[in-house]
Amino acid sequence: MAATTSSAEQAAPAADRGPHEAGGRESERDAAGLGRRRAAAFVAPALVLIALFLVLPAVWTLYLGATDYRLTGIPAIEPSFVGFDNITKALGDESFLHSLRLTLLFVLGSAVIGQAGLGFALAWWMRERSGWLRTTLEALVMLAWILPSSVVAFLWIAFLDRDGGTLNELLRTPGAAWLLDHPMLSIIVYNIWRGSAFSMMLYSAALGNVPASHLETARLAGASGFQQLRDVVFPRIRGHILTNLLLISLWTFNDFTPFLITAGGPDGQTETLPVHIYKTALGSGELGYGAALSFLMLLINLVVAVIYLRLLGQKNRKKKTRTARGASAEGAHGSELEESA
Repeated sequence: MAATTSSAEQAAPAADRGPHEAGGRESERDAAGLGRRRAAAFVAPALVLIALFLVLPAVWTLYLGATDYRLTGIPAIEPSFVGFDNITKALGDESFLHSLRLTLLFVLGSAVIGQAGLGFALAWWMRERSGWLRTTLEALVMLAWILPSSVVAFLWIAFLDRDGGTLNELLRTPGAAWLLDHPMLSIIVYNIWRGSAFSMMLYSAALGNVPASHLETARLAGASGFQQLRDVVFPRIRGHILTNLLLISLWTFNDFTPFLITAGGPDGQTETLPVHIYKTALGSGELGYGAALSFLMLLINLVVAVIYLRLLGQKNRKKKTRTARGASAEGAHGSELEESA
């Protein structure tokens, strides 16, 4: 009887058997039941777009950065391979180092301090507000974020104009040339106003997860507002803070919008790294050298991202350790209760 059953199973067509019974020819299906081939067919268009618009341009940029390719002259026809000469040149180029310093100042002032600080202040102030006041403020902050960059740049040029500018009218300082006298400060304030909406939204969501009972307990215990922030709020939203700082730092580091306001001037005082690369590659026609600068910019972005991610990973590991210790303590306490019973 057993032999007959075995023969019948062997004679059964492969189509009637499951994927594991069909000799392993078909891979294990996923939860949706697509299988690897169908799943790959769905993912293929996205992979093609990523390859065309991200991978290939990145590889092409790396290649150009290792050549002396230019828009004009003999290097435009027959570029020569120079290896790491462009990188070495950039590290000793004072204009590149000057742009890097300006970029770091721009990121520190407008993103790390400005956007993160103002975004948290708005979120903290609005957490207990409701009605038309909160709706109006949120709409105004969001409006600055969703407007096209060209429109925002034109508005700020009009706002800071020395002849009839809105700021001069408000401060009663006719003829003050803000973009000439304080160019870096002007674009820092501009970027703070422009990008604080993202930080506000992220912090608003994070503060919504802080139990009100914890804050009330701290207040009844005599904790000041700063102590409540330091001991109750910040420890619970540390991951959100690091995530926000990572995103806005990278966005600001690569931001090209200040070029629409100052074009890097006057005298290079607002020539951040993206603007410097643009002027080098397209303004001067040194595409090879400009590509090498782009590669260095990419490396800096990676270093910043790794630092933030390591800090975030340390935070998660500490949280898991505290959770495990708490569970162990509860288990030990439960065992003691059982023994005493």
